[in-house]
Amino acid sequence: MSAFLTDLKKEYASHSYANLFFAAEYHNGQIHTEAFANTNPCQNIYSVTKAFIVTAIGLLADQGLLSTPEYLTAVLADELPASYNQYWDTVTVHDLLLHHTALPEGFLDIDCLDASAFGSDYLSYTLNAPLRGDYTENPYTYTDAAFYLLSRIIEKRSGMGCDNFLWKYLFFPTGCREAAFSHCPQGHTIGATGLYIRAEDMVKLGMIYLHGGVYEGKRILSRTWVDTVLEKGYELKSICRGKAFGKGGMRGQMLMLIPETDRVVAWQGCSDENDFTEFAANYP
Repeated sequence: MSAFLTDLKKEYASHSYANLFFAAEYHNGQIHTEAFANTNPCQNIYSVTKAFIVTAIGLLADQGLLSTPEYLTAVLADELPASYNQYWDTVTVHDLLLHHTALPEGFLDIDCLDASAFGSDYLSYTLNAPLRGDYTENPYTYTDAAFYLLSRIIEKRSGMGCDNFLWKYLFFPTGCREAAFSHCPQGHTIGATGLYIRAEDMVKLGMIYLHGGVYEGKRILSRTWVDTVLEKGYELKSICRGKAFGKGGMRGQMLMLIPETDRVVAWQGCSDENDFTEFAANYP
């Protein structure tokens, strides 16, 4: 076990309401993983899934198959419902990456809402949903729908399921052992949540962004896309007073990049008290 994971275990013991399953660390050229509970090795990382969808968008951009100024309805033109709110003609890939939509907070959240109420056609359900009246003044609202739409865009432009696209261009090239995604009733990857993956394979995504798009000498993403993600805050946002970049998920999931110490850490668990970001950001 690494020194960081040893000390994280000690820190964890002092947090009576925390509940970790696994933690992993990349540092000094090595990945280490530690189990905190006797449970399945693949866990739902909830909204950390969105960082993988951002990466899929970047892979498409690097391949010349997509650009962020493109409009949602232009990309999905032949899959749109017969009628939809024309507002969606104004929404770009960039808007979706920033959660700039007129949808109400938490829309299409399969983890917290009764997904059976969405019907079988999530695209039509989303594009015909009632919109917020204050959108012009407040363009940001956090929804899983934004990333479901991005998943549909990835599928359209790649010609394969979003999950299969990530297997081909991210998971296989980095040696991920297992990964599985939740899908909507029509078989499309949800995109916003529902990625089941090992903690050490979460860390591999962080390594790519930490090292400018390169994983163990192999270029996965362009430096341009990595810089764009970190500058614009496409899910991997500056945290801990600029010491790190991180993306969290419901019930205490986290992926963190700490450039100053050339470290990536990830943890999985089941408690909103799983906040070890300051500990990790300040670890020598």
